Amino acid sequence: MAEADRDQLMTIFDRLFTAYGPRHWWPARTPYEMMVGAILTQNTAWTNVEKAIRNFEDQLSPEFVAAVSLEELAGIIKPCGYFNQKARHLKHLTSWFEAYDYDVSLVTRVDEQRLRQELLAVKGVGPETADSILLYALEQPFFVIDAYTRRLLTRLGWEVPVKYDQLQLMMEASLPRDTHLYGEFHALIVEHAKRHCRKSPACLDCPLEDLCRQRLA
Repeated sequence: MAEADRDQLMTIFDRLFTAYGPRHWWPARTPYEMMVGAILTQNTAWTNVEKAIRNFEDQLSPEFVAAVSLEELAGIIKPCGYFNQKARHLKHLTSWFEAYDYDVSLVTRVDEQRLRQELLAVKGVGPETADSILLYALEQPFFVIDAYTRRLLTRLGWEVPVKYDQLQLMMEASLPRDTHLYGEFHALIVEHAKRHCRKSPACLDCPLEDLCRQRLA
């Protein structure tokens, strides 16, 4: 990746950070709660995930999810939609975590690429979910790619690879290998997409307006 692209990415980051400040993302009290949120947020708004998380009250732990019946778990997470499917996926993810005695310190001793392959082998965990868990729960340097990232880069005039891993490698090759930077940048892109870079752009006061090829076209 050209140095100019690296400079442009850091300019984008600086502009978004100045506009929105630190995002304090991913909001969770424990790494396991973050993992649960990564499953629940699939195909739904975060407000629905928050409702489902609240339904656990003070019982959100891997031990509880492992022990509770599938039917009861589905009822708890019902606000997030696809609750029967997501309940099964939570069971699968929790079984994976159980192999490490529910201990994040044991998980993070494993090679990061092996961890990623393990997570991708869990039913219901795709690349975006796996990388979200790796980055935000396990503090491993994987840049999370989502639809917002694709939309933003496309509108800024970048040639965006179709495949997830190719775009991820492009981003990681163009940025310092820094877990905090990756996490903050992804969260800022999400915030920007909600405020300005929507499906129908809201360009007024956009901090990236002068960089946007779609706006300048």
